[in-house]
Amino acid sequence: MESSRVGVKRNSNDYSNTTTSSASTYLIEDTETQWTSWLVPMFVVANIALFIVVMYLNDCPNRKHTRLVGKCVATFLGRFSFEPVKENPLFGPSSSTLKKLGALEWNKVVVNHQGWRLVTCVWLHAGVIHLLVNMLSLVFIGIRLEQQFGFVRIGILYLLSGFGGSVLSSLFIQNNISVGASGALFGLLGAMLSELLTNWTIYTNKAMALLTLMAVIVINLAIGILPHVDNFAHIGGFLTGFLLGFVLLPRPQFGWLERRNLPAGTRSKSKYKPYQYVLWVVSVVLLVSGFSVALVMLFRGENGNDHCHWCHYLSCVPTSRWDCNEN
Repeated sequence: MESSRVGVKRNSNDYSNTTTSSASTYLIEDTETQWTSWLVPMFVVANIALFIVVMYLNDCPNRKHTRLVGKCVATFLGRFSFEPVKENPLFGPSSSTLKKLGALEWNKVVVNHQGWRLVTCVWLHAGVIHLLVNMLSLVFIGIRLEQQFGFVRIGILYLLSGFGGSVLSSLFIQNNISVGASGALFGLLGAMLSELLTNWTIYTNKAMALLTLMAVIVINLAIGILPHVDNFAHIGGFLTGFLLGFVLLPRPQFGWLERRNLPAGTRSKSKYKPYQYVLWVVSVVLLVSGFSVALVMLFRGENGNDHCHWCHYLSCVPTSRWDCNEN
């Protein structure tokens, strides 16, 4: 089967994106009122519901090509049964069905001007394994962030990070299709890292928090160099989320929060520290310029590999056991 963002984008043999709640085991010195998390659970429900719709439309038993590949898996499910393992080892629909419903495909985006695929691919999943890994990761990471920062900021982070992952993936991978929420999930990880850095002074166990989070990020990115895993989606989502974290997730100084309790005439601290303002400005500039350049290159039909001859190693490192050019 052609590549998809399985757990980390692309579907064949993709078992990464094992981002868990271990990255959030650090404490904040001051207590804050937590938001009620409802957006992340809604995202999970929407992804599951959409996968059911995709499987219904796929209708494996009535697909003629299946007879040439093998028998459908779990035939007792009727039209919801999965494609043969040779076609999709992650127990899901066919690549042709994913293409019809909005999978990311360079030719469709650039030649046929179907830019909406940069968004729709984030909501499609290549199989049950892909869906399960992604949704567990979203629950562990997303709920904590939404409780601390609210649904608006986390929703923006999730959607823009997924879009950023799709854009970078399209620039460097032009021969395969891709689906999955891994770019958005890596964006949440990137935002956790920038949030820790920009709010460094209010955290306890700073070193342990940073080491734990970096270990989770490095491990997941390292898994991305395996074949059939689109690491460009991870990197694009991570960079987008990392920069957005400086913009959306800075916390006010404690002195500013306590300004109402100060005696009249007492000068309170500014809401944010100078370095937070600097990081905010730099991040906005990089985000705007980065998206502008990437989108112009993409819709002009340029191949990112022509400008970076070694970048393909970021997504797959060839060995004697596998060929990175295989679909």
